[in-house]
Amino acid sequence: MPDRPSHFEIPVDDPDRAEAFYRDVFGWTFQRFEGAPSYYGMATTGDENPGINGALFQRSPEAGTSLTMSVDSIESAVARIREHGGGVVQDKTPIPGMGYFATCEDTEGNRFGIFTNDPSATM
Repeated sequence: MPDRPSHFEIPVDDPDRAEAFYRDVFGWTFQRFEGAPSYYGMATTGDENPGINGALFQRSPEAGTSLTMSVDSIESAVARIREHGGGVVQDKTPIPGMGYFATCEDTEGNRFGIFTNDPSATM
C-alpha cells in the first residue's frame, strides 16, 4: 500500500499575516501552540472533502514546502488570493484530461499550487 501525505508545514515570517491569508482565501482555522520555542500554528483545512491538515511555523534558513490545494474554480481562487495580498506566478494551465492548475504565492513568499478537477481540460 502506498504511503500518503498526512501533514504539511508552511514556513512563515509574519504568523498573523499568514494566518489571515490562509483563513481568508481557503477558510482554514488555526490553533497556536503558545509553549513552543517559536510560533507554531496547527491548521485545520476542513472535514467535508478528503485532504490533510498541517501547520504554519516560524521560517528558518533551510525551510521550504510544496503544496497544492484543490479548489472549485481557478479563477475564483486567484481572485481571492490577489484580494488578500498573494500573487500568481503561473497562470491557469491545462493538464489535458485531468483539470487546470496555477502556481501562486502567499503573503510570506511561499509558492503553492491550486488545482481544479476537469476531465474535459485540453491544451
